[in-house]
Amino acid sequence: MYFSKLFIPTLRDNPSDAEIVSHRLMLRGGYIRKVAAGIYSFLPLGLRVLYKVEQIIREEMNTAGAQEVRLPALQPSELWEETGRWAQYGKELMRVKDRHNRDFCLGPTHEEVITDLIRNEVRSYKQLPLNLYQIQTKFRDEIRPRFGLMRGREFVMKDAYSFDADIEEAKATYQGMYETYQRIFKRVGLDFRAVEADAGMIGGSSSHEFMVLAETGEDDIASCSLCDYAANVERAELLQLEGFKKTDHEEAEAMCAVTTPGKKSVEEVCEFLKLEATALLKTLLFLADDRIVAVLVRGDHEVNEIKLRHQLAVTELVLADKETVKRVTKGPSGYSGPVALKDIEILADYSVAAMPAAVIGANQKDTHYIQAIAGRDFNVDTYADLRNAVAGDSCPRCREALVIDRGIEVGHVFMLGTKYSEAMQASFLDQNGKDKPFVMGCYGIGVSRIMAAAIEQNHDERGMIWPISIAPFAVEVIPVQEKKEAVLTAAKTIYTALTKQGIETLFEDRKERAGVKFNDADLLGIPFQVVVGQKNLEQGLVELKDRRTGEKTCIPIDEVEAFLLEKCRCQ
Repeated sequence: MYFSKLFIPTLRDNPSDAEIVSHRLMLRGGYIRKVAAGIYSFLPLGLRVLYKVEQIIREEMNTAGAQEVRLPALQPSELWEETGRWAQYGKELMRVKDRHNRDFCLGPTHEEVITDLIRNEVRSYKQLPLNLYQIQTKFRDEIRPRFGLMRGREFVMKDAYSFDADIEEAKATYQGMYETYQRIFKRVGLDFRAVEADAGMIGGSSSHEFMVLAETGEDDIASCSLCDYAANVERAELLQLEGFKKTDHEEAEAMCAVTTPGKKSVEEVCEFLKLEATALLKTLLFLADDRIVAVLVRGDHEVNEIKLRHQLAVTELVLADKETVKRVTKGPSGYSGPVALKDIEILADYSVAAMPAAVIGANQKDTHYIQAIAGRDFNVDTYADLRNAVAGDSCPRCREALVIDRGIEVGHVFMLGTKYSEAMQASFLDQNGKDKPFVMGCYGIGVSRIMAAAIEQNHDERGMIWPISIAPFAVEVIPVQEKKEAVLTAAKTIYTALTKQGIETLFEDRKERAGVKFNDADLLGIPFQVVVGQKNLEQGLVELKDRRTGEKTCIPIDEVEAFLLEKCRCQ
């Protein structure tokens, strides 16, 4: 492909609205263009990368025995109402009405549609197991679209859905998809971790996220520094610590009130009392479905609302507003504490039980209690794992210290069980002629998000550095002093030979200065550059640059083809 024939509208400066590296570089390199917030056009180079990612996914999914389908993006509300998700999904669901005023949505996912298909077509265990997948555009009305392809309102996703006769077969399918995902992400050249995760709105009994490690990641990953345990901080298990013994109460000082004028936040109270945040106990009130609960966590910890929701087995969980806090505690927001809370269930994180004494709110303006002890000065109904993991917490498997990294989610696998098949009455006849619900799994990959994640991991100050498996081209041939006939002839000969060998090659034929060509080549991130110049050519040589390492090597012109064939094969 000749550079001058391709639509590559590169930019010299960083767009002002691009916050992260991948967004900036894809715009500057002419890979994508913004249409509206969270909505992008893929230009020729971007589409070449997208197709490369899709092809790897197809190859691995087909090898694993999955079959490709194409389901409609436009879905009727009736199917979503069967599972209750029409109401549960919230404002992220893109809802539309047709000319007859019937409700539809633009699909963010396809559990309902695929379950409806299978319940109408599959009746016997002899037709199982079944695993169907698609690669399709999805839609989510993100409240704050950001980071280019990382969090958009329209994006490309691979979603697969498995149907098995029993839980053991479903576990085997799940494990097969888990291993398939490992191969996919290795082939696209990503440094990733598979982590335990919360099932979220999709639901199910267990799930794993595949996270690309990058500083710009939106998620925190807790992983062990010794064993292979890793989990999203929302899911990371935390151990119960040894607590303050009740027999020590007799030795402890009595609780007393202190004045803390205008001090509400943890930082303000700790600075005023000259204490560390570990000495303070936060009391947070939540509306859990139809009741109010109080949750206690140490001052340096944060409540994990997902864990809390699971602990309480509730659907709706929101932080209580100021009016509710005042009604329940009889005091203003910012001074809440567990002492004398009446008819309120009090839950505390495990770490609270290990605190010998604490500073707590006194449910009075400008007042806190010091030396407050659980079990003596206030009661706790339930201790549980209710907080986010932090660096240094003990691994739940081997008790070594956990470390926290940032990650970008690029894939997610779910063991759904019978959540959807029971809700939608999707069943089959087993060997004994008995009606049973399908046991399901679902498996998603953010196809367009992989592009952004790959750049976040592979770039330098000059531009992108694509893994060769998904690069738009493997090689760029750059003639300099191209007005000299020998240079241009040699460059075209190399280009033709590489193309005939099946190596995707871009020929830089523009009438630009050498500096412009080199800068654009680095920006576009094509793995190898072959520079043909008069001086080297007189010695029968050309210069080959490895974009990843920056290493430049002069090699004989008649060895270029074999050299690059070997390089492309090894990467």
